[in-house]
Amino acid sequence: MASDPDEGFTVVLTGRSLTAMTTTATIGPTTGITSLPFEPYRDRPDDELRQRILAVKEELSDALLILGHHYQQDEVIQFADMRGDSYKLSQLAAQSQTCRSIVFCGVHFMAETADVLSRDEVAVYLPDLAAGCSMADMADLESVEAAWQDLSDLVDTKDITPVTYINSSADLKAFCGRHGGIVCTSSNARAVLEWAFARRSRVLFFPDQHLGRNTARTMNVPLEQMPVWDPRRPLGGNTADSLRSSRVILWRGHCSVHQRFRPEHVAQFRQRFPASRILVHPECTMKVVEAADLVGSTEFIIKTVQQAPAGSVWGIGTELHLVNRLAHEHPDQTIQFLSPMVCMCATMYRIDLPHLAWCLENLARNTPVNRIRVDSETAHWSRVALQRMLEVN
Repeated sequence: MASDPDEGFTVVLTGRSLTAMTTTATIGPTTGITSLPFEPYRDRPDDELRQRILAVKEELSDALLILGHHYQQDEVIQFADMRGDSYKLSQLAAQSQTCRSIVFCGVHFMAETADVLSRDEVAVYLPDLAAGCSMADMADLESVEAAWQDLSDLVDTKDITPVTYINSSADLKAFCGRHGGIVCTSSNARAVLEWAFARRSRVLFFPDQHLGRNTARTMNVPLEQMPVWDPRRPLGGNTADSLRSSRVILWRGHCSVHQRFRPEHVAQFRQRFPASRILVHPECTMKVVEAADLVGSTEFIIKTVQQAPAGSVWGIGTELHLVNRLAHEHPDQTIQFLSPMVCMCATMYRIDLPHLAWCLENLARNTPVNRIRVDSETAHWSRVALQRMLEVN
């Protein structure tokens, strides 16, 4: 069965990524959860919370590293010591040599990755464990292992490289590590697929079908060799023959933000701004990517705008907070959100000033909350897959 590039589905965020505020989240066979009081922070004025955050930063100094993802809202990312996309932040976590605590203003899987890659003595905290990722929740270890078993009845799984997008849980990264696979980001997806195809003839790509499809198409893999695996259907909804002839098996997952952009949004924007250029993220659907002028990761989008001449006009298909920040930082250009509908990463938006202040002040009082810990076995194999990714680059 050929893949339907625009086929998608809606999921309700469930599981550990939506856990309420906790003292410790242990990722692996056991997860300990203990609720803590938080409401007093919500009642405080923003100016007071900012001063309290700055006081903790000054007190802890180099022992504290605050990482901020580009999609984070402005009131929070202003306190980040370093900003980046998933790939850049994973590098920063691996390279940090002075901090003892990382507070990650991002989402759950990013904090897991930081815990896996950082030094053993570094503790990682997430201000709100409800900051999850709907895409990451679309693939879980049980479903991927079941798919792997089903595929083994049809093809030699020793000839399949599992590739997980960094937007996935640590146990899926560990699955890739154990099975000769690798992690990718939107920055390095093509290099990772090239690495995979140099070793084996097939790839199982999860959880984002659009990144996998858009990347494989740049490598001239035909659509008929990219079936979509739906974990809720026998053989993923495919025929045995289509799986035997496959080169890239795409998991039926997507980014709830980027899938909202439509080809008609591109057409409408060009009609409003004939001199504009369309710049989109590769998590968008194939049809949107085909209609765009430029396609690239979050870092690519930022650098493209930074290097553009005054007077440039951009329709940008990515998360709303980032687009608005770029428009504010480059007033000599016309930078607008591509879609007429509001489209933001709502789960990352859960990290706000009250949560950040609450997390930091508990850290300063030596009563830390929301520590993210990946168990040693999962961390080992996750690190194997992540190191392969870092070495590819």
